[in-house]
Amino acid sequence: MSQIASSVCVDVKTSYIETQSAPDEDKYLFSYTVTISNLSNEEITLKSRHWCITDANGRKSQVHGAGVVGETPTIKPNSSYEYTSGTVLETPLGVMEGSYTMVDSRGNEFKAPISPFRLSTPGLLH
Repeated sequence: MSQIASSVCVDVKTSYIETQSAPDEDKYLFSYTVTISNLSNEEITLKSRHWCITDANGRKSQVHGAGVVGETPTIKPNSSYEYTSGTVLETPLGVMEGSYTMVDSRGNEFKAPISPFRLSTPGLLH
């Protein structure tokens, strides 16, 4: 892992969107807010994302795409970028993980890992 990659911190907070979910139709909507902190001394730009989403039945889906929420943000040194997005699962429990492809100010590409995080309806787990 590069020096800059180890200086990128990704924090995720999740929420179950009950009003847009339909459990009787196996549709559970979750939002997630991601904060990407650049703790390095260089500007970095988020170019693309890769997600692996696994539901409680073990079904996996992969998401690849440019940027996040229609943006390819440049994050200044010692600052953060935050966005909110969402996903639909067929089960009330799932896990997401992945990585962002970033570029530093010299044009070097690197991956910033996104540690696994849980998507869960309230009260399902203690």
